[in-house]
Amino acid sequence: MEKAAEENDAHMVHRLCHGDKTITLIGTAHVSRSSAQLVEETILEQKPDTVCVELCQTRLAAIQDADRWRNMDIIKVIKEKKALVLFMNLLLASFQKKIADRFDIKPGQEMLNAIAAAEKIGAAIVPADRDIQITLSRVWRGMGLWAKIKLFASIVFSFGSADDIQEADIEKMKQEDILETLLADVKQAHPIIQQVLIDERDQYLAKKISSVAGSRIVAVVGAAHVPGIKKYLADETAVDLGELTRIPPAGSLGRVLKWLIPGLILVLFAAGFAMEGKDAGTDMIWIWVAANGIFAGLGAALALAHPYTIISSILAAPLTSLNPMIAAGWVSGLVEAFSRKPKVRDLEAIPKDIVSIKGFWRNNVTRILLVVIFTNLGSSIGTMTAVPLMLKLLG
Repeated sequence: MEKAAEENDAHMVHRLCHGDKTITLIGTAHVSRSSAQLVEETILEQKPDTVCVELCQTRLAAIQDADRWRNMDIIKVIKEKKALVLFMNLLLASFQKKIADRFDIKPGQEMLNAIAAAEKIGAAIVPADRDIQITLSRVWRGMGLWAKIKLFASIVFSFGSADDIQEADIEKMKQEDILETLLADVKQAHPIIQQVLIDERDQYLAKKISSVAGSRIVAVVGAAHVPGIKKYLADETAVDLGELTRIPPAGSLGRVLKWLIPGLILVLFAAGFAMEGKDAGTDMIWIWVAANGIFAGLGAALALAHPYTIISSILAAPLTSLNPMIAAGWVSGLVEAFSRKPKVRDLEAIPKDIVSIKGFWRNNVTRILLVVIFTNLGSSIGTMTAVPLMLKLLG
């Protein structure tokens, strides 16, 4: 069994020439002990000038800084409308950490080993991957509304799937990006996931690896990226990094609906007063206020928000639903952040708390993210509930 594992790892090392550079690609599984050991041994043996790792600058800084959570400004995250992106990142980190804990290995241990080995021999360390937020944004912008709902649901419902993974499944994960594993149920129906998560990053990684300084290079990447990187290293076609890092504008339908729905609601109010009289118009307003407020409040309550937060979501939702520039969740998230200001211990506990559903609700930081998401969801349900009832009054 051990000999078979060694032979399998040997197939994960690929040596090739690119111009005047000798490049060694090491394909790894991100939660494999043998992969981590292979990375360290290869770098120490080959003593390259440069070690490239499948990390972006942000993730490299995070993996090197154990106290990174202390520096997070949750209020800034909400104001910059990044709560959903951060929440998805935490779910992915949770999946990886649960698997790593199950097999007694640190998440990203192969990257940690690569960094440590590079420092030991004095090699330059280069983060060669595209920024994770750009990657997720390109996936998100490339999908329709229903696909986005399924994508988010797939990530959420995969939360407990790490508990069913056996050590033998780690070998299968060497052939996939870990995000691909999480999205196995939706990626077949949505080619954008394969394109952005794998194909585009293959191009990006190949370009970055081939352009770093030094004649001897070792690149540590997920095994799923090795075939594509080899393909693009052999291809002389120019890769446009600017295009690969561009975040596409929001879809035209989304932009239109963003303004069209509030406009139609206001038209309904006017029609109610004009066609059915003051009583019907007033009833429409109360239906709108009640539906948005109640469902937004229920969303905040499901996140176990502070009472002030629940009240603020009830009051804000009917107004924010008519303002395309503000979301109810942003208001309730800020109120929650001020009502239960996260302490240093909350920030430090994030890596431990995200491995359980209970932990997400217990931690003051992750609860704020839940408040933002659930309040926005509740407000959306309120809008969908109110409109048919308002139309009924026009009879």
